[in-house]
Amino acid sequence: MAFDTICVKKTVLELTSLLSGGRVDKIHQPEKDEIMLVVRTFSGAYKLVLSASANNARVHFSDTSKENPKTPPMFCMLLRKHLSGGKITKISQPDFERIIEIDIESYNELGDLTTKHLICEIMGKNSNIILCTDDYRIIDSIKHVDFTLSSVRQILPGGTYSSPPAQDKAAILSDDIKNVSLDFSQDGVRPDKVIMSAVSGISPVTAREIVYTATGSLGLVCGELSDADKRSILNTLLDFAENIQFKPCIIFDEQDKPIDFSATEILQYGGNYRVEYFSSMSEVVCSFYSQRDLKERMRQKSADLIKLLSNHLERCSKKLVIQKKTLQDAENKERYKIYGDLVTANLYQLSDGQSSAKVSNYYEDGCPEIEIELSPALSPAKNAQRYYKLYSKLKNAEVEVKKQLAATLEDIEYLESTLSAVENSTSEADLNAIRAELGELGYIKRQKKGKKDTKVQAKPMHFVSSDGFDIYVGKNNTQNDYLTLKFANSQDIWFHTKKIHGSHTIIKLGVDKDVPKTTMLEAAQLAAYYSKARESSQVPVDYTQVKNVKKPNGAKPGMVIYDNYNTVYVTPKNMEQA
Repeated sequence: MAFDTICVKKTVLELTSLLSGGRVDKIHQPEKDEIMLVVRTFSGAYKLVLSASANNARVHFSDTSKENPKTPPMFCMLLRKHLSGGKITKISQPDFERIIEIDIESYNELGDLTTKHLICEIMGKNSNIILCTDDYRIIDSIKHVDFTLSSVRQILPGGTYSSPPAQDKAAILSDDIKNVSLDFSQDGVRPDKVIMSAVSGISPVTAREIVYTATGSLGLVCGELSDADKRSILNTLLDFAENIQFKPCIIFDEQDKPIDFSATEILQYGGNYRVEYFSSMSEVVCSFYSQRDLKERMRQKSADLIKLLSNHLERCSKKLVIQKKTLQDAENKERYKIYGDLVTANLYQLSDGQSSAKVSNYYEDGCPEIEIELSPALSPAKNAQRYYKLYSKLKNAEVEVKKQLAATLEDIEYLESTLSAVENSTSEADLNAIRAELGELGYIKRQKKGKKDTKVQAKPMHFVSSDGFDIYVGKNNTQNDYLTLKFANSQDIWFHTKKIHGSHTIIKLGVDKDVPKTTMLEAAQLAAYYSKARESSQVPVDYTQVKNVKKPNGAKPGMVIYDNYNTVYVTPKNMEQA
């Protein structure tokens, strides 16, 4: 993983310089595997994030705050009991591992000054946050590890904390690295893999950088290395370990998406990828993981909603196929009426037990002869009645199914727009608002009335254009209705992606009715960004005055019709919220 022991070392140096002597002011647990400490020092307050996420474990400073649960989790309450008001005395990296240990002095219930160890292990799926006493007895951890999960090392309250088992490798930060030997005997293996098999605490990108620095290439395998190349790789590794020069950076691909980060300089990508350098490791980690972690969290929290909406959409799609088939069959209804009429007109020449009848079709010019299938078990008169019943059944079905078809298409439209809102949600409050909306419409069971709901209510997003105009964007269908039908004035300007599910976007005009083109473009870009077409380019966005937007009677939340509009094509772009 990218967060190797070199990144940890750089992070520890930064934390030590800023937090030593600081007091733990507040403790929050916004996620089940994430802690935020607010530490006050003489130079100001710092928000320190400790995450034990399986995919995004990390430690860094943050300028933002997440929504916290109304009732703090037990581990959070425990940390508050033992660490609130405590003084940070030491921050270290035990055993050159991906572990950050924070020593905090605080008073216990008896008024005695004690030291607690808050240990954050950054180890992929085995990441954890552990609180220990001065003698390393485990008080509790954010994740419990028993014998069913690990037979080697258990993390349980009351147990004794021990470091993870040492690997049979030389740690990049230890003196053992001076005696390391690299085995280049495997012909098809890349030399960076050889380094990683012999050295612990080093990330793949750093191993590749060492090879690139030594040989000028990343395409070689061991069998192609000369003796000089092998010596150069070993010497470069040793020099790197002895003289680590920190230069935190993030690597971006051709689409400008972050793909990796490092605590040291990266040159191996040449001009193909962009490398951006930062002043601190904390900035790198925060920038790299913030969006990735948000998407992962929202994916987990919205999984039930996505499954629910997908199931409803699947049912509606099946229903739509059946309804269209019924309408297609109903197109032949007149043929059954004609059959009934022709059989009735020819009863005098038909007898019981016939399987078909050849009669003249006087409904067509020239009265051509046609053959009509009959049921031998029925009399000719009852065969005629059978065709009349088929005609009547299809005629009635056509009327009903047309109504049902319109309702099904409306359901599909609503479900797809709601699914789009779920995918664009950025907080649990957004998801709760969508759940409440679905509950009102009967898609999910509504919770029994009890205590007043104290959950944080999501609000429409508010942006300010570069020209100073207020722009509002709905996060779900209920908010879309509120923005368009209640909040906006008739002269305000309304935006929505053309025939693409997305959010309603409003420019509030206020006193100034003359909207600059820049503001119009920014509003259209926001409408495109908060839609299903977020990853596309040249997205069509319709805009018109709010007075031209109407909601049909009985329409579901977010469903409107509009006229007298113009269309602009834009590339989706987000803005900082006001």
